[in-house]
Amino acid sequence: MEIVIAQNAGFCPGVRAATDRLARRIRTAAEGEKLFTLGHLIHNEDYNRDLEAAGVVAVTAQELLAIAAATDAKHPATVFVRAHGIPLETRRLLERLAAEHPDFSFEDCTCPFVSKIHRIAADVSKGEGKDQHVFLCIGSEHHPEVEGFMSCFAGEKHVFANAEALETGLKALDLSSKVPVMVAQTTQKLTEWKKCQKLLQKYCTNALIFDTICNVTDLRQTEAEGLARECDGMIVIGGLESSNTAKLYEICRAICPDTIRVTGKRDLDLVKPFALTHRKVGLAAGASTPSDIIEEVHKTMSEMENFAELLANSVDKTLNTGDIVSGTIMHVTDTELQLDLGAGVTGYIKAERVTDDPSVKLTEAYKVGDVVEAKVIRVSDVEGVAELDKRRVDSSKNWEKVVAAKEEGAVLEAEVTAVVKGGLTVSVLGNRVFIPASQSGVPKDGDLAPLKGTTVKFKIIETKMPGNKAIGSIRAVLRDERRAKEEEFWANIEEGKTYTGAVKSMTSYGAFIDLGGVDGMVHTTELSWKHIKSPAEVVAVGDVITVFVKSFDKEKKRISLGYKTEESNPWFIFTNQYQVGDVVPVKIVNMMPFGAFAEIIDGVDGLIHISQIAMTRIGKPADVLELGQSVDAKIIEIDADKQKVSLSIRALLEEVAAAEAAMPEEVVEEAAEEAAAESAE
Repeated sequence: MEIVIAQNAGFCPGVRAATDRLARRIRTAAEGEKLFTLGHLIHNEDYNRDLEAAGVVAVTAQELLAIAAATDAKHPATVFVRAHGIPLETRRLLERLAAEHPDFSFEDCTCPFVSKIHRIAADVSKGEGKDQHVFLCIGSEHHPEVEGFMSCFAGEKHVFANAEALETGLKALDLSSKVPVMVAQTTQKLTEWKKCQKLLQKYCTNALIFDTICNVTDLRQTEAEGLARECDGMIVIGGLESSNTAKLYEICRAICPDTIRVTGKRDLDLVKPFALTHRKVGLAAGASTPSDIIEEVHKTMSEMENFAELLANSVDKTLNTGDIVSGTIMHVTDTELQLDLGAGVTGYIKAERVTDDPSVKLTEAYKVGDVVEAKVIRVSDVEGVAELDKRRVDSSKNWEKVVAAKEEGAVLEAEVTAVVKGGLTVSVLGNRVFIPASQSGVPKDGDLAPLKGTTVKFKIIETKMPGNKAIGSIRAVLRDERRAKEEEFWANIEEGKTYTGAVKSMTSYGAFIDLGGVDGMVHTTELSWKHIKSPAEVVAVGDVITVFVKSFDKEKKRISLGYKTEESNPWFIFTNQYQVGDVVPVKIVNMMPFGAFAEIIDGVDGLIHISQIAMTRIGKPADVLELGQSVDAKIIEIDADKQKVSLSIRALLEEVAAAEAAMPEEVVEEAAEEAAAESAE
């Protein structure tokens, strides 16, 4: 077997520049600095898993506000913009946050070819004749690169996947008074782009067409096409989200039908049988594929050249019932697999002995060249054939994995297949696992039925032999998650920090708030500036409120929370709204022998001394006023230290009397006559 690696396989200059910048920052990051990527820096699953292991977190635009707000001199943050670019709105948000928060910054790793399209879209959006421009893109509508540069154009715009979609769109659009502006996604197939150019020129003679396909992409596709013509098998390496990898796969498969796609190191098992059945294999890789993954695939294929010879000698001429053997699939039907066991022996595995799942079609699950391990259940030396059972080998191996999961405390995931008496059942690697109701995470005597058909996380807590019986626990996973969440909470708590949580329960002395798996208490005195007898006067169970940490004790796991703030202090509100000399509407709320108390705003009362109620001497406030009565009063004194307010009705009456005294007599008489007339009516 000959293996040929495309010269232009792997990182393109734009992707390499982005990954190199981030790698340098990881090495030189300051203590306490947090690094983020806005979305995935590149479309490669292995690379992104490595970043996550290095502490670099991929975030969304919606998380940027919180990240910036959490920065300070000891905890700076840097966000790396992905190579595919970002929408204009997100860029403006990053620029604003960087200006507002000195310890927050971002590095733009957008590929230069993509940045070019951003500039084109922005220029035609605001340049001469902008109202006549219609922006057209040939590419994948929901790809991050396309979403980014399309956001830079403010007018009418459309995205078409290929030439066929473009022609349909052009027939529907009215372009008689418009000037189409057309660009291509940088990874678009060159042949498809040329078709689109001819189509647009056919419909519009005034179109503006910009060649925006990356020249590296063009070289990569041309080389992959030539390689596919030379080889009887092609392997295209790249992430599932990678657009240029998808284009390479389409190009190679159209020429060389025996083309497979490998996402990364975890797919190496696909490569091994492929290497055994081809004379010449070509390797092509997308622009987001790290070189170490390409090297790993090449190494695996090289090792399989020697494996082919070893496999031919791995089975003795004489097989015995019960032997475990490996063979290469020579023929596949939906009823059986035919294997070459070496030394002139052919193995057969009937469909029911391949898998327990009747929905599996062998022709879809297996292909010629796959290596299969199975157990010999019958041998015919005369015919040179052996009947095999793959299920028995799989069952044994899978049970070993279940036992290993118990020993390692691994968290497994599976769908709940049934709700049975006393609990649930799930199927893991072909093994039935029973989860007792007490380990389901559902409260005692709760309904388990809603869990059927859902995917749950659990741990294996007990295994029994013989019979391959396993018992699982969802509760163990929930407990571990709760502990992890609590540890993270206590590691980050600090006085003054705010939380949003739901009111969980109430007592006579306060309310308990769920802060996300950890409870804190707001004392009754911290709920309101007014005296309240019960927390229920302010909050109810289930209410979501914002609180802040007043104090905490990590050892005793106690948190004292505050709810009322200075901004909600009635006295603070009053002093910001009123001053001495203001006339305010008040309501009489209490009367004493020495005067009446009147409510100015909720939570602030003022005293109208008995001498300030009327212009003449009165015996008691009730001679003039009534409880609940609304009157106007003048603020004559504010005692900030004692938070007391003095009011006067008399001052207003005296002002009215003084004004009347200053009027000419005829005006006073006229006013008196009008008052008398109104009284008579």
